[in-house]
Amino acid sequence: MIRSHLLLMMMVCFSFFDASHFSYLMDVSVISEDDNEDDVRLVPNSADDAPRNTNSTQSTVGSSAASVPSRPVGRVVGIIKRNWNSYCGSLEPMPMPAGSGGVAHALFVSKDRRIPKIRIQTRQLGNLLNKRIIVAVDSWDVMSRYPSGHYVRTIGDIGDKETETEVVLIENDINTRPFSTQVLACLPPLPWTLSPEDVANPNRQDLRHVRVFSVDPPGCRDIDDALHCTPLPNGNFEVGVHIADVTNFVHPGTPLDEEASQRATSVYLVGQRIDMLPKPLTEDVCSLRADVERLAFSVIWEMTPDADIISSRYTKSVIKSCAAMSYVEAQARMDDSRLADPLTVDLRNLNSLAKIMRNRRCERGALTLASAEVKFEIDSETHDPLDIGIYQIREANQMIEEFMLAANVSVAEKILQHYPLCSLLRRHPSPTKEMLEPLLRTASSVGLNLDVSSSKALAESLDNAKRDDPYFNKLIRILATRCMTQAVYFCSGDLSLSEYYHYGLASALYTHFTSPIRRYADVVVHRLLAAALDIAKLPPVFQDGPQLTGIADNLNYRHRNAQMASRASVELHTLIYFRTRPVDTEARIVKIKANGFIVFVPKFGIEGPIYLMAKGDKGADWVVDEVHQKVTKPGTNISYAVLQSVMIHMEVVEPQPHRPKLQLTLI
Repeated sequence: MIRSHLLLMMMVCFSFFDASHFSYLMDVSVISEDDNEDDVRLVPNSADDAPRNTNSTQSTVGSSAASVPSRPVGRVVGIIKRNWNSYCGSLEPMPMPAGSGGVAHALFVSKDRRIPKIRIQTRQLGNLLNKRIIVAVDSWDVMSRYPSGHYVRTIGDIGDKETETEVVLIENDINTRPFSTQVLACLPPLPWTLSPEDVANPNRQDLRHVRVFSVDPPGCRDIDDALHCTPLPNGNFEVGVHIADVTNFVHPGTPLDEEASQRATSVYLVGQRIDMLPKPLTEDVCSLRADVERLAFSVIWEMTPDADIISSRYTKSVIKSCAAMSYVEAQARMDDSRLADPLTVDLRNLNSLAKIMRNRRCERGALTLASAEVKFEIDSETHDPLDIGIYQIREANQMIEEFMLAANVSVAEKILQHYPLCSLLRRHPSPTKEMLEPLLRTASSVGLNLDVSSSKALAESLDNAKRDDPYFNKLIRILATRCMTQAVYFCSGDLSLSEYYHYGLASALYTHFTSPIRRYADVVVHRLLAAALDIAKLPPVFQDGPQLTGIADNLNYRHRNAQMASRASVELHTLIYFRTRPVDTEARIVKIKANGFIVFVPKFGIEGPIYLMAKGDKGADWVVDEVHQKVTKPGTNISYAVLQSVMIHMEVVEPQPHRPKLQLTLI
């Protein structure tokens, strides 16, 4: 094992040197047990799902040497701080030693493959085999292949859904502790009702007479946003985006605020939500439910029928939503030509405006990347998955997205105008040439020339990437998605204006304002906007640059972990679903490897490896053509190329007892 695994467990000092002093002999990589491509997993959906690391350094097959890596190379010269942690995993299968009650030596295997095996000693080996356990590292002797550690606690049986879900949460550092009494003491008296003081507040506009409504995923209870669209006498529209006024209940410096700041985001697992704020706020007091009076923070525009913004205003408000619809319900209303009631007309007007706004964004260079979001039908009693499929994106989804994006951009402009050094914004750095190389290589192999000089050029290239194959364009967009960098929060005073750019949205400025129930970033932005409107004083934290930067760093860390936990939960339920449901289905090749290839399964939104030869088998060589992204068996006409359709068999197997995995094989 390469001892560099130790770098994950400590802060180190580096000595850099010139990599050009060394030559490298490299072959096209293989799918190995140490490669994360060995697992079946979800494909990325967005910039937030971008890979943690990107390494596209490869050489031409048969070449005696490869190009020198562009990244700096160095060696460890000192350890500043040990970063040993506790890890989730299980003991390596082993026979029980003779006798009982003695100390047994065992190897712990972390779920995180970047972590090396850990030696432990235990007197309860029989109780720990086939269990998920937590082990902490104690030391790593310089002469030892593995670090030493100790057993902390047992989580549960390997393969058990509750156990594996807890592992997902622990691995991603998700806080699942109940809210403390100090936090709960900050909540308003329940049941909460609108007070005369709220209505009389000169900084809060009474919009209860306006036909406001919300459109969300089915079963949504933490409703952050609602909209209205009122025709004006001059032929224009008044369009409002109304966001839950969370900061009316979450005050700076309180235990509730501190807890929300640390949690930073709600976490959405399959059939489970871990809230950033206590449920009385998320599902009741702040949630913009239908037929109840609620406090909101509103962005209101006057728009022409061509979606040009004539004016913008921002105000605290009181609203009373007339309907809380699902995307399916809103779409059905818009599609039903027999309906012409005021609510349906409002939806259609909003949709017409949203289509124009979306087209303009795309013309500016906003990227439309393919999504393969997985949804489950869950058994109400066992909570096991009954069915799996790809979530369908409707016009209603895109309509809501468009107005949320517009509100976020408008608020970003407003707060930066007033607070150029302490605004919390969100940027999406442009991908590097190295990151785009896999996409360009694949595109070139199928005769496609992509211009990646800018987001606009890439967007146009993706629009023109068409073949007779109806799925071709979506495959190219999926490959483009995985080349993206991660979008991140930052403090405006930490970067230059040119670095604020959001590549995916082709927007000079962007922030998050529209989801304060589930994102602390939006809470911060609400406070900035309130101060910009002279509704409230700016909290002292905004005068502390390092502290504000620390808040942004925590937001990025927690947001990323929430995304990873959500994906891991979907992957876990996918495994549970296929345990009793082996299936044959179509897949598309997305990457060629020396001993097989990676396929994407459109029906289920997952990807995984197909092996053309057993590991270690050198008697059945395949020839890899990197230029054309093809693998061929010599002496036959059998070959497989990138983006090719293949039929595969999907089945859960147990290569080791109590360690199930989803296996893909060619038919």
